[in-house]
Amino acid sequence: METVLQQGEMITGVVLPAPPPGRQIYRKVRDRASYEFALVSVAAVVAVAQGAITSVRVAFGGVAHKPWRSTEAKRTWLAVPATMATYRSAARAAMRDAVGRGHNDFKIDLAQRTLCRTLAQAAGKG
Repeated sequence: METVLQQGEMITGVVLPAPPPGRQIYRKVRDRASYEFALVSVAAVVAVAQGAITSVRVAFGGVAHKPWRSTEAKRTWLAVPATMATYRSAARAAMRDAVGRGHNDFKIDLAQRTLCRTLAQAAGKG
């Protein structure tokens, strides 16, 4: 129902682009230590040179109906210092348009804190 494959067609291979430069980190926050769905997850690829971010890609899980890629990362976080102050500013920018629904308002703050910790770890400082 969600593909363009016709009856009887089969995918026989996938070609992926080369990964972006940097360290890749995935962090999953959940209620229990099980294979439960994530309350929030963050996938980040961060490259740092001479204390500044040179490449960054960020995606969130558990905060929308599908994985949510933060385009703010690529636009605004390049050539800035790899510091916790930068990560906090990045987290606020990434969640600026987020809207809670009452029962899940906590996820906005949780996503920001998870992003900060993930970026710090990916940059080699966490």
